[in-house]
Parts: sequence; C-alpha cells; structure tokens
Amino acid sequence: MNIPIPTTGALTSTSRIKSVVSSCCSAEVPTRSQRKPLDLQEAADIKTGTLWTTTSSSTSAFDLRFASHVRKKYDHVGKALFEDANAWVALAEIFTNDLHGPSSSGTYLIVDTLDECAVDLLKLLDFIVKQSSASPRVKWIVSSSNRPNIEERLAKAGHRIGLSLELNTESVSTAVSVFIQQKVHRLSQDKKYDNRTRETVQHHLFSNADGTFLWVALVYQNLKEVPRRNVLKKLNAFPPGRNSLYNQMMQQVSDSDDADVCKEILGLAAIVYQLITLEELVALVEQLKDVADDPGSIQEIIGHCGSFLTLRNNIVYLMHQSAKDFLITEASKDIFPSGKEEAH
Repeated sequence: MNIPIPTTGALTSTSRIKSVVSSCCSAEVPTRSQRKPLDLQEAADIKTGTLWTTTSSSTSAFDLRFASHVRKKYDHVGKALFEDANAWVALAEIFTNDLHGPSSSGTYLIVDTLDECAVDLLKLLDFIVKQSSASPRVKWIVSSSNRPNIEERLAKAGHRIGLSLELNTESVSTAVSVFIQQKVHRLSQDKKYDNRTRETVQHHLFSNADGTFLWVALVYQNLKEVPRRNVLKKLNAFPPGRNSLYNQMMQQVSDSDDADVCKEILGLAAIVYQLITLEELVALVEQLKDVADDPGSIQEIIGHCGSFLTLRNNIVYLMHQSAKDFLITEASKDIFPSGKEEAH
C-alpha cells in the first residue's frame, strides 16, 4: 500500500488505476433513475463514489463482475443502497467480495485527501487497512495531510510504503514547475499571449508558487478571466501565499456589483453539511429569488464569487477545503455579518 501522507496538490499518474476518488470537494453518483449528489466527507459516500467510477469507467473482468454485484444489490434494495443508514454495511460487503476475487489482480484504488473525510473516518481507515492486508493484489494509494490518528491507523497495514512530501521538496518543486509550464502554455494558447507576456506570467508563477499546486491553480483560474492587454498589470494582484490570494479573491467579491448576493452564497456554501443543487441554492438565498427563472444569470453570479465556487452538473462546489476554512475564519465578518450562528 502506497501512502503519500501530506498532500501538496496532485498525485502523478499511476498505470492501471481502476478508480479515482477525489475530495477536493465531492462527487456525484447516479442511481438508476437520477443522480444523487454525494459529500465525500462521509466514508460511505467515498465508497459509493469509488463504486460508481469503477463500474462505469472500464470493461475489464474485475469491473464487469463488480458492476454485476452492484446491480444485484441495487435491484434488491433500490436507491437506498447508496442512501440509507445501512449503506456502509452493503458497500463494505460488495467491496470485500470483489476485492478478494481472482480478477482483482492489478487493481489500484486511490483515496485522495483522506483527512477531509469528516464522518466515520476511523471506520474507513480500518476498512482500508483490513482490505489491503487481506487482498495484497489490490493496491491502495492514499493521500492525506499530517494527522496523527490517520498515521497511527494506517501504520497497522502490512507492506506499507510511506512518502512524505515535506521530505521530498525537490521532487515537489519539480512537479509544480511542470504544472506551471503546462498552465502558462494553455493560457498562451487560449489568450494569445505574446512572448513577453508569457515569460512574465511564467516568471511570476515560478517566483511565488512556493511549491504549492493550489496557489498556481488559483492564479490560473483568475488569469483565464483577464483580457490579454491587462495581464501584466494584474499579476501583482496575485500575492504569494494561499491566504493572501484568498484575501485578494474576497476583495474582488466585495468590489463586484453582486457583492451582497455573492457573500450570502459563500456563507451558505461554507456552512451547509452536504452539497446543494442550483435549485436548492435559489430556494435558500433570498437575493436569488428575482432571477430564479434565469439560470444564466445565476451561473453568472456564481462566477462572480471570486473563484471560490464551481458549478458542475447543477451542483455547487467549494473549490477546496482550505477555501471553506478561510471563509469560516478569515472572511467570517464579511459573509456572516449577523454572526455564523444566525446563518445556521
């Protein structure tokens, strides 16, 4: 079992990866007749997301058998298989049966940012440890920030390899540099940068990234919206350091014409316990009532929320756990003018 303990950004590609569970916030898992948004801060939802990715993304013998077992369970129980209080037991049984099968050889299961699992984390850790020992043909790749309770639990796994990114700063720095080059190349193509603009942007990112993928991704997301003629004078608006950049993004929200409604949306997104759909957002945010029948305007308003939010398949996502932490702490007075307790 490979365990990169602290997460700095993204894992490099691994051959024959059968399932990628990404909690940079959450994912969707369709049931037979609908899609149910999942919060990957819950252990059962992480399993459900893994099941969906595995059964929908490949046609190997393992995946087909996996899909068959899920279908049998689903036909018997219905959508409650993924929703009710017994979801963990049902999903654990499906996983256990299939991970022990002969066709599971060469399968890789990835759980990223494990530390963001807020519900039943220890139960999930115990499951991973047990299955990694019982099914050595299946490889688990787990990433997490440094958390003693996680490290202690995973230490029980046999054949474990640990990788601390904090002790491999040179490798991380190299990976971030490649990431910067890719993003600048894409900006140059999409925005038609000349050589001077491209080199200046790349130099600014190299000089200020400090080995952080997220910072580069945030700046890239913002630069996509900046006209080419304004890029050079806007670069200084992206200070080094994640929280400094979040502060800058929050200032952009405050300066926009949609400041009030954006702050109300950000406040809601920061405190909800599960993902919300666009329709639910309109119902919960009073200031969106006037544009309830205009999805284009609602999407435009979300786009003015300083890159804190993304909208995928009609589900509103916070772009990263650190953004949620920032909003609840550093930006609390802006998005909860009457206090966070009243917002609840």
